[in-house]
Amino acid sequence: MSTSIKRLKQVLAGAALAGAFAATAAAQTEIRVGHITSLSGPVSTIGVPYSKGMKAGNAFIGEIGGFKVRVIELDDASDPSAATRNARKLIEEDKVDLIVGTAGSPLSMAVAAVTLEQKVPQIAISPIALPAERQGWVIVVPQPPPLMVAADVEHMKKANIKTVAYIGYSDAWGDLVYDAIMKTAGPAGINVITNERYARADTSVTAQALKIVAARPDAVLTGGSGTPGALPHIGLAERGFRGPAYSTHAIINPDFIRVGGPSVEGVIAPTGPVVVAEQLPDSNPIKKVAMQFREVYQKALGEPTKDAFSAYAFDGYLIFADAAKRALAKAKPGTPEFRTALRDAMFATKELVGTHAVYNFKPGELYGVDERARVMVRLEKGQWKLMP
Repeated sequence: MSTSIKRLKQVLAGAALAGAFAATAAAQTEIRVGHITSLSGPVSTIGVPYSKGMKAGNAFIGEIGGFKVRVIELDDASDPSAATRNARKLIEEDKVDLIVGTAGSPLSMAVAAVTLEQKVPQIAISPIALPAERQGWVIVVPQPPPLMVAADVEHMKKANIKTVAYIGYSDAWGDLVYDAIMKTAGPAGINVITNERYARADTSVTAQALKIVAARPDAVLTGGSGTPGALPHIGLAERGFRGPAYSTHAIINPDFIRVGGPSVEGVIAPTGPVVVAEQLPDSNPIKKVAMQFREVYQKALGEPTKDAFSAYAFDGYLIFADAAKRALAKAKPGTPEFRTALRDAMFATKELVGTHAVYNFKPGELYGVDERARVMVRLEKGQWKLMP
């Protein structure tokens, strides 16, 4: 072998070694957060606000304990398989310390399978349900469906509603809402008389709407989200249904109002306090943080926030930042020890005030909110109004 070839190999080897040292150094001087969301596909009306909320969070807290926070965002295109691939890439190639995401319950549960396997903490920003043996590495930011649907049922009971029809997604989110109404309606003396379903990508629910109208319910509860969440309301209005319409916190979105138009006027739903922050009394501890979030979002994105979903991502970032401060006392970013310390710190979160809730987490439980995380709102002339 010639001297020049040997010299070339030595140079290349040295460059590779230097690159490896540089990568190691980078991992030790920054905290890496992987964010998976749906920037395209049918869940993008939720996924895009999540992306904006994370940007606001990173602009608000860009450094923790002397370590820069780097957010690496990937689009799952509303596909659970892509969400799974993204999770593996972020963990195996980008060496993230945490994963936040994603948009939609089915996708978030797909990611949770990977984070559990790889022992990487996850902050889910869509409601999910997991068996106890799969809960060790994930916490959930949004309010659980039973808590929110219970608020709907309380309002129905006061309104003397005796029968309610249900129509929701034919996926995990639709199941979560249906399970919640079935558990809470009976004890309140309310009978659930339908269980109609539709896919997120459907363009019509005519058949389902006809069955609901024929059942003659006193009210209807929808289990959709974002833009596709308006479809049942449109279908029912076209078929002449004029009874009270209830939904969940998953439809608090400008596109729901835009697409639904007159058909969604008067919809009643529970939501996090941030949606009507300016209407809250000053005594509400969430009001200050929610109003601050609006200022941070406006500065970071150059536009006002008009949805509930960006605030979930922002709250997820606040939970991460609070936990990371405590985890840094035990380990350095980029190590398995830091991932474990971060996970433990997340589950030890106490009375952290966010825009949607005051968060308290503990091992063995996915959710960390209470009744402070919900208010009832009604859509009036395209604006959400706080109800007594």
